[in-house]
Amino acid sequence: QVQLVESGGGLVQAGGSLRLSCAASGRTFSMFAMGWFRQAPGKEREFVADISGSGGSTYYADSVKGRFTISRDNAKNTVYLQMNSLKPEDTAVYYCATGRVPVTGGPYDYWGLGTQVTVSS
Repeated sequence: QVQLVESGGGLVQAGGSLRLSCAASGRTFSMFAMGWFRQAPGKEREFVADISGSGGSTYYADSVKGRFTISRDNAKNTVYLQMNSLKPEDTAVYYCATGRVPVTGGPYDYWGLGTQVTVSS
């Protein structure tokens, strides 16, 4: 079965950086796209970024474009989210997800438990 485990969250000041990791297991990692989503208190879960199975295609939400970078290491079955120039509005639980296709755009069927990111002003 597919398992996704996020790590790397924490408390950071505005303008700082964090790198999230998501370790995947249970199937051939490189065959499937991976995504990052987030959910702030009182808000719906929203898309952040995703990356194709090969890593050759990425897509970002407008709110993080130019600040966040998604990448993957298929040899390590891990996807990353490098977050720079963090803002208080980036505070949320960040979730890793994967689906059943190699291309970006979802749908996403499998989810991790999330990691908390808190950005102080």
